Amino acid sequence: MLRIQKTYENTIVIHKSVFITRLFRVNDTDEVEIILDDIRKKHWDATHNCYAYIIGDNAEIQKCSDDGEPQKTAGAPMMDALKKNNVTNILAIVTRYFGGQLLGAGGLVRAYSSSVSECLKEALFYEPRLQTKFQLTTSYSGYNTIIKAFPYITIENTSFTAEVIIEASCDVDKFNKLSEDLYKYKISASTLNKLGDFQIEVPYKEE
Repeated sequence: MLRIQKTYENTIVIHKSVFITRLFRVNDTDEVEIILDDIRKKHWDATHNCYAYIIGDNAEIQKCSDDGEPQKTAGAPMMDALKKNNVTNILAIVTRYFGGQLLGAGGLVRAYSSSVSECLKEALFYEPRLQTKFQLTTSYSGYNTIIKAFPYITIENTSFTAEVIIEASCDVDKFNKLSEDLYKYKISASTLNKLGDFQIEVPYKEE
């Protein structure tokens, strides 16, 4: 599932009602409560502060609120917009200032759904990727071959002694390929030690 890494905001006006949407990166419900409290204080005079959030690698935690709007006309369509974009660890808050004209149930659903969808269009998404960190000791000629022929590894630290000690990382599924390529290019590796796995987030590119 995708993530955002910063806060996004947009505003739309529908029949004089102002809908201010904010998208926040959140990692737990404590963060959600802090942000909600802050928005409620900031927009104490708003008619509604509706929200929806999804948290967890598998979207384990989900909650939404209509905050006084008719049932299922605000929180639920906001949640649907988040799900359609396959995002997690995200909190959407739509602050509404009533403009004096009733929108009806259908109009409210469209308004809250559109508010979140339009804001999501402005967002940059990131996807998690599992990496393996490793240490490799090789000759100087082996090092020169590695930096030219192994584009899938990221070298993070290099020590030049009698041999070259490389600390680097690559996608988990490429670690086996590393051993195969060392053999393929006849690179002598006196040590190849796996140091552990960790997760990073990389920009999402839609195929």
